[in-house]
Amino acid sequence: MIVQEPSHVDWSAALDERTLEVLEHRRRVGIRRPRGWLVRRMLLAADVTALVAAFLCVEVIFGPGGGDRNRFGLWTEILLFTLTIPGWVVVSKLYCLYERDEERADHSTADDLVGVFHLVTVGTWLLLVGGWATGLANPDVARLVVFWVLAVLLVTLARAGARALCRRQIAYLQNTIILGSGSVAQLVAQKFRQHPEYGINVVGFVDEPRNPDEPPEQPDDSPEQPALLATPEELPEIVRALGVERVVIAFFSARDADETLELVRSLEELNVLVDIVPHLYGLFGPSVVIHSVEGLPLLGLPPVRLSRSSQLLKRAMDIALTLPGLLVLAPFFALFALLIKRDSPGPVFFRQRRVGCRGEMFTIYKFRTMTADADERKAEFAALNKHAQAGGDPRMFKIANDPRTTSVGRFLRRYSLDELPQLINVLKGEMSLVGPRPLIPEEGRYVEGWGRKRVTIKPGITGPWQVLGRSRIPFEEMVKLDYLYVTRWSLFNDFKLLLRTIPTLWYVRDDY
Repeated sequence: MIVQEPSHVDWSAALDERTLEVLEHRRRVGIRRPRGWLVRRMLLAADVTALVAAFLCVEVIFGPGGGDRNRFGLWTEILLFTLTIPGWVVVSKLYCLYERDEERADHSTADDLVGVFHLVTVGTWLLLVGGWATGLANPDVARLVVFWVLAVLLVTLARAGARALCRRQIAYLQNTIILGSGSVAQLVAQKFRQHPEYGINVVGFVDEPRNPDEPPEQPDDSPEQPALLATPEELPEIVRALGVERVVIAFFSARDADETLELVRSLEELNVLVDIVPHLYGLFGPSVVIHSVEGLPLLGLPPVRLSRSSQLLKRAMDIALTLPGLLVLAPFFALFALLIKRDSPGPVFFRQRRVGCRGEMFTIYKFRTMTADADERKAEFAALNKHAQAGGDPRMFKIANDPRTTSVGRFLRRYSLDELPQLINVLKGEMSLVGPRPLIPEEGRYVEGWGRKRVTIKPGITGPWQVLGRSRIPFEEMVKLDYLYVTRWSLFNDFKLLLRTIPTLWYVRDDY
């Protein structure tokens, strides 16, 4: 698509530096290719590379001709496998493994796990059936199993690497307009800004001016907040002029349903993605389903319960992952213990009372990252609590570059290595690998009403709070995230949160 020059209205004075950089890049390139163009090709290259690598590994391990009917040499087998690559790509398309990154801002490799598993499983069986039917090959079970395991692993890792490379490209950014300028619209903009890995560049807000006789104004006084650019009637024009690829509808000024529908339909011919923030967004989690009654779409919420079998399954996963984890990490525990003892006087472990499942108290374990008298000196540094400054939320306590932190502790906290002893809490049944944030009693007493639902599941080492922003998330928002996690729990969501925790350690830059 050829980039169009701005129309008679010049919005450049209201745009931030990132938007101007994106527009300048597109002007130099001359062709605007959407994010999907970049990601689809990178993922395709990752899939092909990983599948060929898995096949070559099997050839190295077992050698060519693993069966009596195999009568070809190594290079012929590689050529035959290469000829099957288009079939693998078709199966990938059937599982929608190339489209989601453009459509969903938060799509990650963790979301591909089921699709990749199905892709490799189906592809492996087709190889077996094809070889048997044509008489070209008869691979034994060991070769197939090793190829299957390697392909699942390598395709997943290659896709993660491809996405990491894409996110470094300016072409990955999607220029986005938020239709609305109220508190919900500003919350959406804030969340996009807190997660650069989403690749969403908020160009500005579009909404009705507060007074018909007044020009559009800045929604608030924050220097980071995008500008209020125009009225809804000018939305199509602004989309064309600024190369907007996504429009988020977030409670814009009162209009009847017909006007809103007409506005959204006017965007269809502009080839933009449209996201709608539902009015009851606080109830919706990843398990919401859409069904219909004679064409009328309905959003279905599953019952708020965690069955006995689900609890047993969650506990089984905790034990199955924690036991080998502790064995593998034992040498690192010893190393960290030695470094902590050499760095400052005091115990290796930090122990603290936390609120557990159903409000029961337990002692949490962490590697000590502060001086031994840190708790006694907490009041001394209370004025530095960033959550209590500038009208913040004093219910949470966080000091940037906390002077009580030791040199070794700063490293451990930077990569959340101080949390590893909580595996002991998991093994004891006091915590889970994934769950709500374990609160101290001073924080727990502020959780009331429906928020108490968060304590019906064991607190976790990781969870929505850790994955989505940690200390940058306000207290009320943290409670809402935990509530949604508990009321919409699924085992697959736990696996996704575990996998998403790893890259989060690199994206989240809390100051220690």
